[in-house]
Amino acid sequence: MALTPNDTKHALQIQAGIIGRKTGHKFEVTLATNINKVKCPINQKPLPNKLIYGNPEINVIKKALSVLGWSQCDKVEAIALGTLATADGGKQWLQVRGVVVKACKSDVLLSLYNGKQLKTVGITVKQCNKENPTNAQLYCSTATAFCDLIESNIVKISNDARVAMKQFCGDPGYRPIDDKIVMKNRLIDTSRFFWEEINTKGRKELEKIFETYQNEITRLLLQKAYPNDPFIPDILIHKTKKITSGPQEFALFSIDEIVKLSKKYSGFTKKLYADRKKSRSVEDRKLTKGIFHEAPRFGIIQFQRLGNKQNATQLQFNLEAGYFYNI
Repeated sequence: MALTPNDTKHALQIQAGIIGRKTGHKFEVTLATNINKVKCPINQKPLPNKLIYGNPEINVIKKALSVLGWSQCDKVEAIALGTLATADGGKQWLQVRGVVVKACKSDVLLSLYNGKQLKTVGITVKQCNKENPTNAQLYCSTATAFCDLIESNIVKISNDARVAMKQFCGDPGYRPIDDKIVMKNRLIDTSRFFWEEINTKGRKELEKIFETYQNEITRLLLQKAYPNDPFIPDILIHKTKKITSGPQEFALFSIDEIVKLSKKYSGFTKKLYADRKKSRSVEDRKLTKGIFHEAPRFGIIQFQRLGNKQNATQLQFNLEAGYFYNI
């Protein structure tokens, strides 16, 4: 079947054919399918709470109406973008309303009709399938790509700051193992520098940028991680945890709300942690006992070097576990 949906019905036919082998997108497809079954018109009021229980589709529509400033809609269509974009075994694109979508932060796209008016609202979907909330991955990048993202959207970044971020991520050429002088006194973790170890001038500049432009950076990570994204998200819905009995719990925010609440929750801070990776040898663990490192964070967002074998130098931003209860 061609990956150029003519309408929502056609798109859902495509989705139905691939849902079995795309289990990671099941919630997105279910949400889109159920939204398309909602009887219209739908009124905006009463607006949903930040935490909702049971089937979320009507509340998602109400939140979208609030974002648009509409009192009601008389028709709504939903397409799960993530599933469609990966449906063709590597084609990695689709067309929605004549727009080619290659990479998009919105997982579900709503089209709302009010008389002759038509507006689209993007939804980013997060989900936790464990009994207790866990960190939710928000954005993965490289040191260079993240600095480019900030510079192209917010503020210029010096070479010192770029080098500092590369040191934090452990880019080749910027690691302890690449510096003979550093290696003379370094006993463990030669693959990267910790936040407190990166060059002071660059680190202070980065910290000032996170402090000064926290709202703008938070919004970038939520909405504009992909260049030329045709459908940036306006709403975030988060399945908070696995509930085996009783109604499922969801957190529901507009992007504007979560940006403001994140800043209110906390500015830029550094939390101390001990490096206790299980992959460390017994000797390494003895050497690191009592040593703490700085974990940078701002609001509900924390970031770190990903450090796995496949993407060792990736820069990873996460939403704090259980943030929806704290803000």
